This record gives sequence, C-alpha cells and structure tokens, in this order.
Amino acid sequence: MKIIADTGKCVGAGQCVLTEPALFDQSEDDGTVIVLDDQPEGELIEKAREAVHICPSQALSLQE
Repeated sequence: MKIIADTGKCVGAGQCVLTEPALFDQSEDDGTVIVLDDQPEGELIEKAREAVHICPSQALSLQE
C-alpha cells in the first residue's frame, strides 16, 4: 500500500498529522501535508486509512 498526497488539494487542516504523526507532517511554508512514510506497514496501515477518511479536502488517497 502506498499513501498518495495531492498537495494542490490540501488545505492544511492537519487532521492527518493528528491521526498519525509518524506518517504525516506539515510544511512550515504553507501547512500542506508532507508524507513521512509513504509505504506504511502493520498498525500504521489502519492509521493511514483513518487519515484518508478524515481528510477534509480529500487530498490523501491509498494505492493498493
């Protein structure tokens, strides 16, 4: 599984970072998402799914 982030859609809400700071961070410049680990394993897969689900701008997706 791979996390795909569309920074053009990202509004910098930070919900992904709050869901799992091991996977996501935010740019200091504009607050957009930075994916720290685009191929999570184990428990982090569920956290990635949760982050995709709660992203208000739908900037995150998963590629199986």
